[in-house]
Amino acid sequence: MTDFELVRDYLTGLQDRICTAIEHADGAAHFIEDNWARDEGGGGRTRILRDGAVFEQAGVGFSDVSGTTLPPSASAARPELAGASWRAVGMSLVLHPLNPYVPTTHCNVRHFRAVRDGETVASWFGGGFDLTPFYPFDVDVLQWHRTARGLCKPFGADRYDAHKRWCDEYFFLKHRNETRGVGGLFFDDLQTGFDNDFAYLRAVGDGFLDAYLPIVERRKDISYGEREREFQLYRRGRYVEFNLVWDRGTLFGLQSGGRSESILMSLPPRVRWEYGFAPEPGSAEARLAGYLVPRDWLSEIPLSPDESPEPD
Repeated sequence: MTDFELVRDYLTGLQDRICTAIEHADGAAHFIEDNWARDEGGGGRTRILRDGAVFEQAGVGFSDVSGTTLPPSASAARPELAGASWRAVGMSLVLHPLNPYVPTTHCNVRHFRAVRDGETVASWFGGGFDLTPFYPFDVDVLQWHRTARGLCKPFGADRYDAHKRWCDEYFFLKHRNETRGVGGLFFDDLQTGFDNDFAYLRAVGDGFLDAYLPIVERRKDISYGEREREFQLYRRGRYVEFNLVWDRGTLFGLQSGGRSESILMSLPPRVRWEYGFAPEPGSAEARLAGYLVPRDWLSEIPLSPDESPEPD
């Protein structure tokens, strides 16, 4: 089995495990699977769960695509890959809960390889996960980042700080001057050695459920009304704005002739925009703004005596 096949098999298995866990957490709905093929090469399987007890929509996709010409967004950034054939494999998910107190989340892990005249000219890993709450809880943010820091520890003392900072910078809506949420991890073009980088990819992929599911369990039964629901739909608009304006993965997928339905599964099923919206000062909705800036969460957030995030 080749290195690339090892990554591919891990990612298909990860998709299976995450879908099983999300179905269990939801308790009502099940994923439907849509297998697809791409004319230029490769294909994938997209799984969608809709109208569940916990998740309004959950999309978990796997793709293994290839080609001979890089899309403009990639070729401009990597001119040394001109004339090389390429193959990219990845697992990506976006979960949009129904309850506004449960955060939206995203995770992606991927591997890219380019070959020219039978020789590998580029090979790297990328991925990460991030959290987008609408009504943030400090204990959730701490647990999320403690889990991220813990999975980074075997890969160097500076790994968490570097990839946490990269996440803050990448998931930033420049036109709104705010982060998409409270961050997490993000990395790209990682090429320090296949074994070490693949191990890190697995740590991030496997760590996602450890980071997210405890938050779901704590928040899914909180009661809410029309006010919270309307604020959630409004803030979902920011998610759409980022994915369509700034996200490089969306751009790469669309420019490379990818399957639009699978690429855009990250968009929420319901969303609204409102001109000039401003939350009432001092409200729970206004509180969110203080979380949409890069912060050192692990040292800045104080916990009350009844709050205790999971240990490292």
